[in-house]
Amino acid sequence: MADLIKIAIGAAIINNVVLSQFLGLCPFLGVSKKIKTAAGMGSAVLFVITIASLCTSLIYTYILLPSNLTYLNTIVFILVIAALVQFVEMVVKKISPPLYQALGVYLPLITTNCAVLGVALTNVQKEYNLITSVVNGIGTALGFMIAIVILAGIREKIEHNNISPALKGMPITLITSGLMAIAFCGFAGLL
Repeated sequence: MADLIKIAIGAAIINNVVLSQFLGLCPFLGVSKKIKTAAGMGSAVLFVITIASLCTSLIYTYILLPSNLTYLNTIVFILVIAALVQFVEMVVKKISPPLYQALGVYLPLITTNCAVLGVALTNVQKEYNLITSVVNGIGTALGFMIAIVILAGIREKIEHNNISPALKGMPITLITSGLMAIAFCGFAGLL
């Protein structure tokens, strides 16, 4: 149990997928304008990464590995992730049309979000079993959610500040993201 907690904390904070591995930057920068949409995107990514970790671990362990088809990892994992994202898109559209509209193009882009594929491939590379894969997926997704919500909160506050016109918009967002990444480096010796 202690090992699973270490893996979850390590994936969420120490090896944050966005701030230390620089995966999933497109939705991180694109959907982080408002806390509500950032939390929605974080929730969608949490669901997709968790289920993708479960499914890809099962497929790898019980189909690809015994059949000696491990060279198909990336293709199979992308197909699984694409199917999951389609499911999430339908559910979000049905349950919360305003959130669906707010997420816009970024919701289908979860399919190509390298963070989701990165978790599946990391689980295989580190030879995690099913439970460890799911815990790593949950930790990674929570780390993504933490980072995107923090950035959204900062961006909402920055909107009301007097900023040089040259820095408004994406430049200040990138500077803020860089400062967040530096701050998260402080967690490196935690575990």
